[in-house]
Amino acid sequence: MYIAQEESFGPVMVISKFKNGDVDGVLRRANTTEYGLASGVFTKDISKALYISEKLEAGTVFINTYNKTDVAAPFGGFKQSGFGKDLGKLFSPSPISHLTVHIDENPA
Repeated sequence: MYIAQEESFGPVMVISKFKNGDVDGVLRRANTTEYGLASGVFTKDISKALYISEKLEAGTVFINTYNKTDVAAPFGGFKQSGFGKDLGKLFSPSPISHLTVHIDENPA
């Protein structure tokens, strides 16, 4: 799907179906893009969400929310979505990857 492979800027959300329990298949599809700025996971199973957030190749992962950020948190992407991070204590001009995870513990 073209839209799921491009780095679109604007109010765009791609929702795709997957077979029940095929989390690793979803991760393979999500990580095949050459971009990795941000992603979102919506689930009632927080342990599954944390597992997914560790495996996603994205600079920021939102869990049960999207685009709620802390200005002190590092910001930046993986792959072609940026090199390194800016802001936050973990700023590093080195190629070491840092992941920022935002969790909404009380989703509406």
